[in-house]
Amino acid sequence: MTSYIPPYQYMDMELLTKKTTILLPPKLHDRLTRIAEERHTSLGDLVRSACEQQYGAPTREEKIASVRRLAGMKLPAGSPRQIKKESVPHPDDLLP
Repeated sequence: MTSYIPPYQYMDMELLTKKTTILLPPKLHDRLTRIAEERHTSLGDLVRSACEQQYGAPTREEKIASVRRLAGMKLPAGSPRQIKKESVPHPDDLLP
């Protein structure tokens, strides 16, 4: 299992300017508190991270719109073979 790095652990607290109070059932609060302790983070970081994962990511529609905007751009791009040739050096070119 990879170690959990809370996204707000090193965040400047001045950036956290909005406060929300939520009521949780005791069993859920206990479970979340236990998970936070296991991950060496705070309950607040755990909840913020869960909110970011659930609601902070772009929707499917937003992703599709972004892909359509990119596809509509007139960018100077060659074929995959040409792009690979330009971006991946030949092994002999890496030798001293």
